[in-house]
Amino acid sequence: MRSLNIAATGMLAQQQNVEVISNNIANMNTTAYMRRRTEFHDLIYQNLRRVGSTASDAGTIVPSGVQLGLGVKLAAVYRIHEQGNLTSTDNTFDMAIQGKGLFQIQMPDGTTAYSRDGSFQLSPTGQIVTHDGNPLVPNISISTTAIDVTINSTGEVLVKEQGSVTPTSAGQITLATFPNDAGLEAVGDNLYLETPASGSPATGTAGASGYGTLLQGFLETANVNAVSEVSELISAQRAYEMNSKVIQTSDQMMGTLNQLR
Repeated sequence: MRSLNIAATGMLAQQQNVEVISNNIANMNTTAYMRRRTEFHDLIYQNLRRVGSTASDAGTIVPSGVQLGLGVKLAAVYRIHEQGNLTSTDNTFDMAIQGKGLFQIQMPDGTTAYSRDGSFQLSPTGQIVTHDGNPLVPNISISTTAIDVTINSTGEVLVKEQGSVTPTSAGQITLATFPNDAGLEAVGDNLYLETPASGSPATGTAGASGYGTLLQGFLETANVNAVSEVSELISAQRAYEMNSKVIQTSDQMMGTLNQLR
């Protein structure tokens, strides 16, 4: 009975669906987390009577045929790159991107990673770095004698020194964009890596055409909707139960056949 294997693929698919939903819920409070969505494809079909085949010597064409599906499979886990809410932190080096763009982070091996997480800090040498100490690209250092730091909407870092009236520029933060943001590889720690699917990055100044602006003292929250995720979780649970019911029904039918004398 094909129904046993078909229902098994359905249960496996819904199990994977629940795993994706659980990851979304677990990251509800993760800064700039982008929720994921599962996408499914039907499996191949077995042709018992092929569509368009000839039904007689007169050339009569079969209009629909008989095709039996063999189940479902997970096609992709798609990342939804939509703007999360902005929350005020009043921290000087917290930055949120309003619109499109990613921060560039230099990794220990010299490669560049990308992130929407703008919770930056200062290193012992005054560099703007992530929680793990990886510097922001381009590298920007703040003088130890600075008494005030302002980051404007275009990403220019302005530093005011003791006894100085006019602030001076310490550097310019640039943002990166990709043709296909969903093609970036998530590697944890709120970081993404370039892949052939994402395309090559284009860098530019915040506020320029195609790039978002920066907001100092704010962080972007996860774009996870708790109500929507719980609703999806219930739907996945019910689908899992219905597939298990198919297996039970198939087992009962096979049990009936075994009892025939």
